[in-house]
Amino acid sequence: QVHLAESGGGLVQAGDSLRLSCAASGRTLSTYGMGWFRQAPGKEREFVAGITRGGGGTNYADSVKGRFTISRDNAKNTLYLQMNNLRVEDAAVYFCGATLSLGVPASPNIYVAWGQGTQVTVSS
Repeated sequence: QVHLAESGGGLVQAGDSLRLSCAASGRTLSTYGMGWFRQAPGKEREFVAGITRGGGGTNYADSVKGRFTISRDNAKNTLYLQMNNLRVEDAAVYFCGATLSLGVPASPNIYVAWGQGTQVTVSS
């Protein structure tokens, strides 16, 4: 079983950038498709971005297209999420998830492992 640990969250102002990281241990990252999800208070966990095992395929939620970029470095066993032009509505706890699916599913039910989350707060 893979173990995931997110980092890089923090408090920023609207328009700023952040880069989240997700470090994997226990199994090699290349075994899994990976996704970033977020959950705001009182809301369900929602898909943000996903990337296939080799990194050749990506998928984004409409709300983040053009602002966020997902990437991975399988040699470093690390997943990234570059977030630019952050908005107040992007504030949430961000989670990385691992899936055995060959694609980049948007349903959290398809993911078999999760990190503990990292808080992103965006002030206006």
